[in-house]
Amino acid sequence: MDRSKFKFKTEIRVRNYEVDWQGIVHNAVYLLYFETGRIEYFRALGLRIDLESIKHGNRMVLVRNEINYRAPAKFDDLLDVHTRISAIRNTSYVMEGLLLVHRSDKLIGENVAVHVWLDPTTDRPKTISDTFRRAVQQFEGDSVVIEWPTYLA
Repeated sequence: MDRSKFKFKTEIRVRNYEVDWQGIVHNAVYLLYFETGRIEYFRALGLRIDLESIKHGNRMVLVRNEINYRAPAKFDDLLDVHTRISAIRNTSYVMEGLLLVHRSDKLIGENVAVHVWLDPTTDRPKTISDTFRRAVQQFEGDSVVIEWPTYLA
């Protein structure tokens, strides 16, 4: 992943209960770090991620979550979680994440997460809102691939 394309970053510190018997962060915890990055990304864009917004059509579910582990993180490490949306399709969008030791080039892991936008009453995929597309495009600029619905073409 091209680190220069990531415009958003949040920090997280490794806590003692996240470390396994080998003295490194347990592999499942990295999923939580990337999820934290995704939620903070949406906050930075000014998008609501709460129960009330889900009732009004902003229901997004994770359908793929892939991690490449590159190096272990350890207790009390300060980590930078870089997050971006790289693509928006008709009913899904792709988020990417990089996890690095704070203020360094030491790569801990990479993440690709695919989400699907669902209708909250039917649980069926629905077209991603234009508001969401515009907010992401405004923030990401040319580094995001957005497929606009045909009625906007």
